[in-house]
Amino acid sequence: MDTSLFIQHDETRWEIPAQGPMRVPAIIYADEKLLRDMDQKVYEQIANVASLPGIVEAAYAMPDAHWGYGFPIGGVAAFDPAQGGVVSAGGVGFDISCGVRTLLTGLDMADLQPYKQQLADTLYRTVPAGVGSTGRIHLNHDEMIAMLKGGALWAVERGFGVARDLEFIEERGCMAGAEPQYVSTKARERQKDEMGTLGSGNHYLEVQRVVDIYDQSLANAFRLKPDAIVITIHCGSRGLGHQIGTEFLKDMAMAASQYHITLPDRELACAPLDSPLGKHYLGAMRAGINCALANRQIITHLTRKAVESVFPGLHLDLLYDVSHNTCKLEPHTINGQKRNLFVHRKGATRAFGPGHPDLPPEYRHVGQPVLIGGSMGTSSYVLCGTKDSEQRSFSSACHGAGRAMSRHQATHQWRGRALVDELANQGIIIRSASMRGVAEEAPLAYKDVHAVIDVADRAGLAKKVARLEPVICVKG
Repeated sequence: MDTSLFIQHDETRWEIPAQGPMRVPAIIYADEKLLRDMDQKVYEQIANVASLPGIVEAAYAMPDAHWGYGFPIGGVAAFDPAQGGVVSAGGVGFDISCGVRTLLTGLDMADLQPYKQQLADTLYRTVPAGVGSTGRIHLNHDEMIAMLKGGALWAVERGFGVARDLEFIEERGCMAGAEPQYVSTKARERQKDEMGTLGSGNHYLEVQRVVDIYDQSLANAFRLKPDAIVITIHCGSRGLGHQIGTEFLKDMAMAASQYHITLPDRELACAPLDSPLGKHYLGAMRAGINCALANRQIITHLTRKAVESVFPGLHLDLLYDVSHNTCKLEPHTINGQKRNLFVHRKGATRAFGPGHPDLPPEYRHVGQPVLIGGSMGTSSYVLCGTKDSEQRSFSSACHGAGRAMSRHQATHQWRGRALVDELANQGIIIRSASMRGVAEEAPLAYKDVHAVIDVADRAGLAKKVARLEPVICVKG
């Protein structure tokens, strides 16, 4: 990307001034190298987001931003319903509430080493993964409705977890305002056999080792210590979320003229927040969020069963669960005034700072854990939300490394089998049903996660706490 197109405010903050149809400026957080390497489409897409009705303050792109559908992935924007604000299905994305949760095992590397192979095989057998994967749970109509309303709470009530888990999930495991009647029959049909499955793409279940601690006090609060083994689950709302996104994108694109909305890009299809279509989407999307929360909760239960079969009596405690790809109503202070805004985070993580009332008491004094997923051969990170992030990005941070090339390009450059062998030589066990999927997710198909995290830290979006390295990765 051409850096001369920006006003540079400091080493990590680059502004596209409001011009043409843009209603507000757009801000990209990156260092000079990350910005130069970012594809030009991110510039166009974040400028287009800044032109949508009712947008507040600025459109933001996180340091992992890359080209997405309508919004860039790594895009954040807030809209005020009182100012004609909109909700955009493209601004949420197809995998509604795709997210990450991390479990604490109480093991260290020495405990795991003799059982590493056994645990890899057991996890692979226990947690269904891959395109169209199905589980042992089959939802009838009534249970589908209950799941879409209840999220992880529904799952815990049916024995998939413990009540304490809910304290460590955004929205305490249940997104209010879900309206399953706006989730189509086709979307429900796609989901009825997919609960408790990882799916495909960049989704995974990964056993990781804590290798670096950057802030001892925050690490203590998050119960992390060097050499500890944790397990991270990355997945979303499976077929149901994808179907909701597909259907509402089409409806919003067709209805734009009815609402007198000029779309700079058809993929930015949106509807006024106070319109019937906008409200129906919000109801369906919140049901999609609950589906993702329930899905990760069931996978947690399966993971616990698998680990307990290898390490009898061991209980895995939940560190935290964060979602990406959401639109949530949140109070934010703009020019000294508190306003209720609908914050879109597409491929971005909520990152509330210390003192926020929505955080569990255990973390309220330090801030929210921000879980950043790597790819199967690269580091993941745990960060912590900051007070500054409220002013810089509506309390948002990046969600991963961000792709550096398309999946199609990756399959031309790498072979899955060779990657599995190469990672095995580095001590990382990969289990996957799809060698093509492994090639698509080659570690070098992503940006340098260390550079992305350093920018997030230096920009004040979130503070570095710990770095994790993969030990076992079950690929979706």
